Amino acid sequence: MSHQQTNGSPSGVTGTAEAGAPMTHRQIMEALSGLLLGLFVAILSSTVVSNALPRIVSDLHGSQSAYTWVVTSTLLATTVSTPIWGKLADLTSKKLLIQISLLVYIAGSALAGLSQNTGMLIACRVVQGLGAGGLTALAQVILATMIPPRERGKYNGYLGAVMAVGTIGGPLLGGVVVDTSWLGWRWCFYVGVPFAVLALIVLQRTLKLPVVRRRVKVDYPGAVLVSAAVSLLLVWVSLAGDSFAWGSWQTAVMVAGALLLAGLFVLVELRTAEPIIPMHLFRNRTVSLSVVASLAVGTAMFGATVFLSQYFQISRGKSPTMSGLMSLPMILGLTLSSTIVGRLITSSGRWKRYLVTGGILLTTGFALMATVRVDTSLVLLSGYMFLVGCGLGMTMQNLVLAVQNTVPMHELGAASSVVAFFRTLGGTIGVSALGAVLAAHVKTYTAEGLAGIGVTSAGGDGSLPDVRTLPAPIAHVVEGAYGHATGGVFLIAAPIALVALIAILFVKETPLRGGGAAPKAGSAPGRTAAGSASTAGSASGSASASTAGSASGSATEPAAVAG
Repeated sequence: MSHQQTNGSPSGVTGTAEAGAPMTHRQIMEALSGLLLGLFVAILSSTVVSNALPRIVSDLHGSQSAYTWVVTSTLLATTVSTPIWGKLADLTSKKLLIQISLLVYIAGSALAGLSQNTGMLIACRVVQGLGAGGLTALAQVILATMIPPRERGKYNGYLGAVMAVGTIGGPLLGGVVVDTSWLGWRWCFYVGVPFAVLALIVLQRTLKLPVVRRRVKVDYPGAVLVSAAVSLLLVWVSLAGDSFAWGSWQTAVMVAGALLLAGLFVLVELRTAEPIIPMHLFRNRTVSLSVVASLAVGTAMFGATVFLSQYFQISRGKSPTMSGLMSLPMILGLTLSSTIVGRLITSSGRWKRYLVTGGILLTTGFALMATVRVDTSLVLLSGYMFLVGCGLGMTMQNLVLAVQNTVPMHELGAASSVVAFFRTLGGTIGVSALGAVLAAHVKTYTAEGLAGIGVTSAGGDGSLPDVRTLPAPIAHVVEGAYGHATGGVFLIAAPIALVALIAILFVKETPLRGGGAAPKAGSAPGRTAAGSASTAGSASGSASASTAGSASGSATEPAAVAG
């Protein structure tokens, strides 16, 4: 068996600017500059429209269901594409993949800005989601390729900071764009294009990754089956209780169909040579529990926070710009916790205590936000949002870090994307399910409120209300209905966050492996146990044929080339 090895390289080097040369902090930051800019683009694409969505959907005469699907469509595309991007990252050039994902994002953004109705907007948001899925998955994979786990906490802090800036800047920028008459909401989609183009240029100049080239085989049947299963489940959640009853035959058919498709997906993944979600990863206790926690965190986070903008604009009468400012406490908590905890993890090598703390803060924050009503003190609400932000900052990135620390280097892309996949899957289900709950509660509370003032509800067309155009008594009822319904959404999010905390408690902590342990002479090239520097070798271009073969099912000789 042929084994390609770089001799004389310093022990423990997992990332190299050139074969055998360890990367300095400056070199890593240069390489990460375009990567972080690309991640910023992905975050911006989802957050820049958050405060603009009520106005966008209203202008396009969309309903609450359309509002939900504008968000869900992007999350669904991101969910389905994330494991595919992650698998491709194990098979071919990561640099080329992230550049392609940027181009897909640019195309989707430009088309979304031209939307004439909610149907076209949803379709374009799907394209955006495909690009964002690549950016999100590949950012984690490339970071892990260059940096050993022990040092990764600090750089994960940088990722968290960029995510925070994108999350802070996006809603504010979107609000300003919508409130500026000579721009309009369409520029919410155009504004990310220059950043994406700049990211392409910077990536081309700074990101130099060695790659192992081998035959690429993508599991398209698996991708189709998982897409169909999740889509059918989301369609059922969106329509049940409105177009048909929850206990109807339509419900039985859709749920049974989704379960059947999910079962077929698992069978395909067990039989295919290159599964997008390798089922053997779930034999690893840390991976399985982290997936459960990520699924719950995604469900609670996306499902609850995406409707905050509606609360601020409809219940509190705030402008899109002010709605963005109102969310600053949550983002401040996320920024501080992700950066500070990242450095603490790097210095100590211990991570579980921060995951547990984050789970507690997340659950507590959502439980407190369940008390939200139309007249809730904004000072109290800011404190609740800060707690939620701290919880998110401590859990999201560190769940990925825990998984990356336990898997072989040649499966780093697949394992990282599996965690991201289930987080975005949870978010997709959460937005759809909690959006349906919100819509049902708003309808009930509005009808009760109108009856209380002697007004008979005509039912309307289901469009989002513009409280500025409603008579004062009716506007007061609508504001109260959305406030009460938003609290109900957080009441559901709290126990979901508790599930994440319980899963985290059962994760076994393994100290982060560093780069200091060189492999002993004669060690098996394919072995990738924790702490083994053979994993470092595979990341720096000295991958063995057996390592490549174990991932692809063949023992093809790899050719290390600059990525």
